[in-house]
Amino acid sequence: MSEAPIHIVPYDPTWVAKFETEKALLEALLAPWRRGPIEHVGSTAVAGLCAKPVIDVMVGVASLAESEPAKDALCRAGYQYVSYLADIMHWFCKPSFAMRTHHLHLIPFESPLWHERLAFRNLLRTNSNVAEEYAALKRELARKFEFDREAYTDAKYPFIARSLGLPRG
Repeated sequence: MSEAPIHIVPYDPTWVAKFETEKALLEALLAPWRRGPIEHVGSTAVAGLCAKPVIDVMVGVASLAESEPAKDALCRAGYQYVSYLADIMHWFCKPSFAMRTHHLHLIPFESPLWHERLAFRNLLRTNSNVAEEYAALKRELARKFEFDREAYTDAKYPFIARSLGLPRG
């Protein structure tokens, strides 16, 4: 599987509209499985923050088992499923691994991961010092792990955990 390299770009105000367009598509498509809101998460959800130009969408579901049939519906709609962190979410990208415009995370509504993602997004939206520090870290990690998305993501987590006051794991 060929994967797109990691590139961090300046904030783009069109990211909000791109999320809203995708949300409208997903509301109807995922209605049978959705148990919570459809949230714009990740760095593209934070005004002024640099990011990979990929819209992160989080959808609350009752459970991973109950939302299993959503995988087929999403694949028919152009999403690619990957068994990544399959014990805590169903993860998809669109339109392909080599050219990503969207990441979709089906996460059990009100789970610890659900709350963590929203808490970090909200912290970045309200604390410019944390947002600036995170932006610098992302640029550094993107250079270091340009072709290793999993290492890039893993290397960000200690900062996220520390920022949220989560216990060290």
